[in-house]
Amino acid sequence: MASILKIGERWRAQIRKQGRSISKTFRTKAEAQAWAKNSEVDIETPRAAASLTVGTLIEDYRKAREESGRAVAPKSNEEYMLRKLKLAFADHLVHRLSTQDILKFAQDRKGAGAGPYTISMDISKLGTVMRHMGSIQDLALPDVVKNAWPALNHLKLVGPGGKRERRPSPAELEKIFTWFREHPEYKLPMEAIIRVLMQSAFRRGEIFRITWTDLDEARRLVLVRDRKDPRQKQGNDELVPLIGDALEIIQRQPRNAPDDRIFPYVPGTASKYFKWACVGKQIAALHLHDRRHEATSKLFEAGWDIPEVAAVTGHKDWRNLKRYTNLDPADVAEKGKLLHFKPKAA
Repeated sequence: MASILKIGERWRAQIRKQGRSISKTFRTKAEAQAWAKNSEVDIETPRAAASLTVGTLIEDYRKAREESGRAVAPKSNEEYMLRKLKLAFADHLVHRLSTQDILKFAQDRKGAGAGPYTISMDISKLGTVMRHMGSIQDLALPDVVKNAWPALNHLKLVGPGGKRERRPSPAELEKIFTWFREHPEYKLPMEAIIRVLMQSAFRRGEIFRITWTDLDEARRLVLVRDRKDPRQKQGNDELVPLIGDALEIIQRQPRNAPDDRIFPYVPGTASKYFKWACVGKQIAALHLHDRRHEATSKLFEAGWDIPEVAAVTGHKDWRNLKRYTNLDPADVAEKGKLLHFKPKAA
């Protein structure tokens, strides 16, 4: 337990813990409090954890996952988050990690363009690493993420995912396609990728995973393996219908990739090129993942019902499906003209 006392013009901090007592004098009360806090942590921290860094803890977490048969998948969002966290906190001592360190990380991520939801996911992953590795290694690690959360919320650095309502106009799409035609040095078949995404509603990662072996041309279906499911991380394979001329677009792709993928490219590269096209044509607030959003909305506007749309998008819950759906009120009003309501008899 620390006590802070004013001695003349200076401040003395004294700590007593388990029969040990240490004290030190400082010019300001703030300095005394900071020293007392750090010293208390040193006393309470087991010797094995005293020199443990966050970077080491993250690598230990990776090994534990791998040994348990749940390895962190390469190129997954989880892999990306762990790399970001290790880059930011590699040399930080775990037991000295503070709310200020977490806030700085969040502010740096925000400055780099990350939104509140993305930052929330990053910091939650840090909490997961510390909580589980503390348990596995029998270490009394501080719950710094829990302590930092009120400040993160107050400063609006973290938050829930926002509902995407941005839909491109036909003119904007044509501008994007024109940009790629003007820049053939970017080798990805972006027009084909975009057109398939905006019809069959694949997630960005899904379209770059499918292989020629997964394609059922006769039935216009493709097998999407390990499709995202909150209750089942692996083995959730689904046959997905190829809408519109998506099959014909796919059939025009070369079949020479060593790993048999139809679109053998890195998802992040495709997103980057899409962003460059939008910047080049002065199109704001549009992302490659919005093509999934556009496809979902188009299916509802075409009169498809919820089970039919879910068979394409893979959503298991209407609440999740709804956030991708933005019907055009003008289209709904046009359909309303076809309804005939009989007035009630007086």
